[in-house]
Amino acid sequence: MDYESINDVIKNESAVLLYFGGVNCGVCKALQPKIKNIFDKNFPKISQFYLDVNDNRNIATNFKIFTIPAILIFFDGKEHVRKGRNISTIELSQDLKRPYNLFFN
Repeated sequence: MDYESINDVIKNESAVLLYFGGVNCGVCKALQPKIKNIFDKNFPKISQFYLDVNDNRNIATNFKIFTIPAILIFFDGKEHVRKGRNISTIELSQDLKRPYNLFFN
């Protein structure tokens, strides 16, 4: 996947989650399944994409990802949430409830 493809997805999907992680990042590996589970259960209309920064340096650079894990969430093509490094799943869920409900209900 390249930067243009990701941008097309962001423009064409109602809501998108980009999860930036890495093979050598223990926190990334531990957090990613938890994030996936939360989004599958509570925010199923948000399309999810995992991007390994080692394989997708151009994408990470264009989105200004300087630390991993990093989460970017877009609604209607606009970045709404950006979380990095120390990510609280509870805080992330709380930050998304209202905009998700407004956008999809």
